[in-house]
Amino acid sequence: MTDVIFIGLSLGSILLLVALGLAITYGAMGVINMAHGDLVMVGAYTTVMSGLWLHLGFLASIPVAFVVTAVIGLGIEKFIVRRLYGRLLDTLLATWGVAILLQQAVRLEFGASFFGRHIEGLGSGLQKADVPAWLQGSITLLGVDLNLYRTFIIVVTLALTGLTWFIMYRLPIGTQVRAIMRNPKMAAACGIDVERVNALTFAYGSGLAGVAGVMMSGFKTVFPDMGTPLVVDGFLVVVVGGVGSLFGSLAASGILGQINGIVAAGTNDIIARAVVFGVVILIIIFRPKGLFSFKGR
Repeated sequence: MTDVIFIGLSLGSILLLVALGLAITYGAMGVINMAHGDLVMVGAYTTVMSGLWLHLGFLASIPVAFVVTAVIGLGIEKFIVRRLYGRLLDTLLATWGVAILLQQAVRLEFGASFFGRHIEGLGSGLQKADVPAWLQGSITLLGVDLNLYRTFIIVVTLALTGLTWFIMYRLPIGTQVRAIMRNPKMAAACGIDVERVNALTFAYGSGLAGVAGVMMSGFKTVFPDMGTPLVVDGFLVVVVGGVGSLFGSLAASGILGQINGIVAAGTNDIIARAVVFGVVILIIIFRPKGLFSFKGR
């Protein structure tokens, strides 16, 4: 049973990494970013390419993936999302288009395949990142065997969650983000540069998606469509936890991860996913604003 709980924690950690960026961007900007899952994919491919072309180790690829996806996210916000604020369906469709473009860019190797050229690490085939030897195998703690890589994922997720909390609740930029979440027009009237804060928020959320991609590349094959289901899972966590609530995202990812792990251990992954969706539907019915949404006045 302990093994099942540990697997649930690692699954919940991946969900949390994906959802953290969505929680702050959707909460602050009201944007449904359908390209978020594909930024996870970009982070995974960055890990593969960093090893092949830059000869960087797995750990060194984490900041590289963060920067790459943050820059892409900054570009998406500046050239697309910024022009569509207040138009929810338009931003949904536009970012969905960006997701398709990112997938096809990787699949077609940025157009090189049309000229009969192959870029190693890209393409429609399966790729895999090399995990260092010290992260392979397991350790025994209090009589329980713990997978080293899954433990590493949990530690990284907790560290990034703590960093995000510190930014949101201890730094001036976080205060500005929370002010925009509550009332963007009032925040602008108080002198906050809403466009700048939104751009930085979107970039940071995209960077977190890239780190999630690095973590996933260590135990899952990397392919162009891998990010498509992740954006759904991320929004499930955000909706269940409460929009804009970091604690809500943390709790919801743990709850959904444990449900998925326990049910999958007794049945299979398909039934586990169905049960998770059923639980989410019930929560939406009885708590439409999520389990830990902001209190209104």
